[in-house]
Amino acid sequence: MPSGSETSYGLIIGGREIPSGDDERRPVLDPATNRPIAEVAAGGRDDARHALEVADAAFRGSGWAGDDGAKRAKALGRLARLLEEAQEPFALLETRNMGKTLRESRLDIGFVVRTLEYVAGLADKIQGETIPVPGSRLDYTVREPLGVTVHIAPWNYPLLLAVRSVAPALAAGNAVVLKPATLTPLTAVAFARLASAAGIPDGILNVVTGPGSEVGEALIDDPRCASVSFTGSLEVGHRIAEAAARRLVPTTLELGGKSPVIVFPDADLDRAARAVAFGIFGNAGQMCWAASRLIVHESVRPALLERLKKIAEATKLGPGTEETTEMGPVVSREQAEKVLEYVEIARADGGTVVAGGARSSEPRLADGNFLLPTVVDALPVSSRAVRDEIFGPVLASSAFTDPDDAVRQANDTRFGLFAAVWTRDLATAHTVARRLEAGMVAVNESPITFPQTPFAGFKESGLGFEQGIRSVEPYTRRKNVLVNLSVPKKRP
Repeated sequence: MPSGSETSYGLIIGGREIPSGDDERRPVLDPATNRPIAEVAAGGRDDARHALEVADAAFRGSGWAGDDGAKRAKALGRLARLLEEAQEPFALLETRNMGKTLRESRLDIGFVVRTLEYVAGLADKIQGETIPVPGSRLDYTVREPLGVTVHIAPWNYPLLLAVRSVAPALAAGNAVVLKPATLTPLTAVAFARLASAAGIPDGILNVVTGPGSEVGEALIDDPRCASVSFTGSLEVGHRIAEAAARRLVPTTLELGGKSPVIVFPDADLDRAARAVAFGIFGNAGQMCWAASRLIVHESVRPALLERLKKIAEATKLGPGTEETTEMGPVVSREQAEKVLEYVEIARADGGTVVAGGARSSEPRLADGNFLLPTVVDALPVSSRAVRDEIFGPVLASSAFTDPDDAVRQANDTRFGLFAAVWTRDLATAHTVARRLEAGMVAVNESPITFPQTPFAGFKESGLGFEQGIRSVEPYTRRKNVLVNLSVPKKRP
């Protein structure tokens, strides 16, 4: 488990922690200070191929794929318990590496523990079916693991979004190669260190750190890669889909969103304001399903914006390691610059900055990537600040006049991951929820999910799904077996 003082992290291949092939290393920075906190092995194409070779051998020879699913369930359960025992050091490591608050990191690690527990319960329930067919025949299906599955994780929820796909792949009997984000690799390496102690055979869970342009491409292009799971940007997702399509490799893609929150005039404005703020300022807005578009009825627009302004201006910024911090820094200098560019675009397009819109002016935060929680009102729908995923603490607000107008605005996006509706009217809630083009709709709730609830998007928000009782299925293939039971007639 991480001690909090480690400064060196290697690749995890075949159950051992090793340097990259050329022994190259790169620093990992604390977003609160932009100072190095560790060095991590910078893997390359040869390291990716090595990991796939080891994983393929483990898949074929370790017994993990052929063992009774109950054995895999027990190993995943032990892994969950080991992580739960190490929850605090893992949370601290996540916060130091990514920047989010300790409260958020603790919740994230808790979610990972619960995911492992939930998926462990599915490992011995992977089953086929019998199918009635004519004649004296028996027809049945079986589900088999794919082989070696590749998982490319993002930097905003480094361990949570990695394990969300890794756990069901392991439960199905696959061997796994995980490539964490270059900015935030530390908890993935620390997690893989727990695998052997949990009883997962060497080579079944491997981690290769390094740039996506080398490691990611090498993993996807290799014939031993049987599936790809990716969470990240739309642009990279398109490239991964194209690369995987060349070999007809199945993919699961979660590619972000521009999620609307519709607030009707009968909504509880105090609750709605708190939920909207959580949905865009949580994790400094660095969420694939951040509630980044507020669509509020014109009659309550001033009142709700005033509430949001007060929340934004009262939010305490600081290093995530400080218990009193309510919003930490964004992950990197480059991300901070990108977010501020969108704020300037919003201003140029005629938007009114209700709150924030700049870096923090606190001297003690000057070295970090701290941005003020920002609310921009009255932006035209054509503005890139409304159309693009900003991935920062920036809320774009607009007004609507009737339900048709609200739904039209909400659906006017290429994304379709999450949407929320705030109303006390039951008919309005269900009717609008049915009309929204989003994979997940919350009513009177902030963005929230559970291991047992499916996570999926419509349109360009992704392909496939994760979480839920069927989360293991994408990591299996269905085989049909037909048996002729008739007895051959004896020849005279």
